[in-house]
Amino acid sequence: MQKIKLGMIGGGIGAFIGDTHRRAARISNQFELVGGVFDVDFEKAKEFADQQAISLDRTYPDIDTMIEKEKALPEAERIQVVSIVTPNFLHYPFAKQLLENGFHVVCEKPMTMSVEEAEDLKKVVEKSGLTFVLTHTYTGYPMVRQMREFIKEGKLGQIQRVDAQYYQGWVNGIMHSEDDSLGVWRFDPKVAGMSSCMGDIGVHAFNLIEYTTGKKVTKVLADLNNVVEKAKLDLDGTVMLRFDEPFLGLVRSSQMATGEENNINIAVYGSKGCLKWNQEDPNYLHFIPADQPRVVYKPGNPYNTAFAENSHTMPFGHPEGIYEAFANLYAGAAKSIRGEELQDGEFTNVDDGVRGMKFITQVVASNKDGNVWKEL
Repeated sequence: MQKIKLGMIGGGIGAFIGDTHRRAARISNQFELVGGVFDVDFEKAKEFADQQAISLDRTYPDIDTMIEKEKALPEAERIQVVSIVTPNFLHYPFAKQLLENGFHVVCEKPMTMSVEEAEDLKKVVEKSGLTFVLTHTYTGYPMVRQMREFIKEGKLGQIQRVDAQYYQGWVNGIMHSEDDSLGVWRFDPKVAGMSSCMGDIGVHAFNLIEYTTGKKVTKVLADLNNVVEKAKLDLDGTVMLRFDEPFLGLVRSSQMATGEENNINIAVYGSKGCLKWNQEDPNYLHFIPADQPRVVYKPGNPYNTAFAENSHTMPFGHPEGIYEAFANLYAGAAKSIRGEELQDGEFTNVDDGVRGMKFITQVVASNKDGNVWKEL
């Protein structure tokens, strides 16, 4: 099968998330990176292209040039889908421009800087008929997909409680340094948006709750903390959640949790039992029945659901991680671009992007207005 021609905006030399996207695309074995706009500094972009053996003829100084040059190529040769791995403020304008010019899009989150932009982008996606993938990576893990299927099947009975946590500690060293410039775009409201902690990682926990349970959050009440005086955005927070159904939820998130690395976990409690999953030990899904011993599920075994089994790449006992989870989103993107039948949940999309922006916006508003309930 001919590989899908992939372009990238951002993600050049030293870019962590750009490298993650490239590895995921290679693991999925469905894409070939052929060009893009890899850096605002064109000389650095060309250096990156040389390192990656990408033709300098398809290494562009800006998005306008890329679109013009690619559309001039025969259809069979041009870039089909573009991954946007830039700072947050560029996601919306670049995604909109690409979709309006006939390119499929894979986009980092948060999708936009505001709810208004998110809803506008949703209209653009629907009008274009093109594939739009939002990379909520954790939904790509086989055992997260197993969790989703179990809950859908009613394995937990009536849901009674859901908790999700995302703790990191890497910001400590920056915020407690004597350097007031900070030097990280994630802490600049003009570039990152209205939130740091909730906008960067809390929204992943929120998405994981809606993805696994199939239930929509209706209201939020937030208590956010900038922790240090020089921080312009939240670095820590807790959000209470309400649903249309009679259970409550909680999102706990921090970038200042000393000693934590990338500790995202979720627990869903039902009348028949509980399901627990932790990203730092992702090959284990714990099911705790109400009246029986704990059961542990692992990928690559025939007792799993078909969705979970279709989402792992290695034989049982061989650990898989973040790259493989990312690759599952790219595999779903490839199926969508080719017009193949998709299973529900193969990738997060523009609707998830709108939900995420509503969550971030209302969490910030709840905190600002004195920790009050806000409707999503």
